[in-house]
Amino acid sequence: MQAAPVRATAIPSFTDALRAVESVLLSGGQRTARRNAWTSVLEDRRRAKDRVEVQRVLDQTFTVSS
Repeated sequence: MQAAPVRATAIPSFTDALRAVESVLLSGGQRTARRNAWTSVLEDRRRAKDRVEVQRVLDQTFTVSS
């Protein structure tokens, strides 16, 4: 008995599927605007996380030295 052949094609990820639907539904400009907006959201989240970390370090520094 032979083993079943292995599929060579990769199953698309959920993100790939969403991008495919997006490319069908939205024009190029809207797609670019949406990606730019999402990039801005991610950058804002990163900066907020950095601010929280810096505030925590400052609080610890001034608490210890007082």
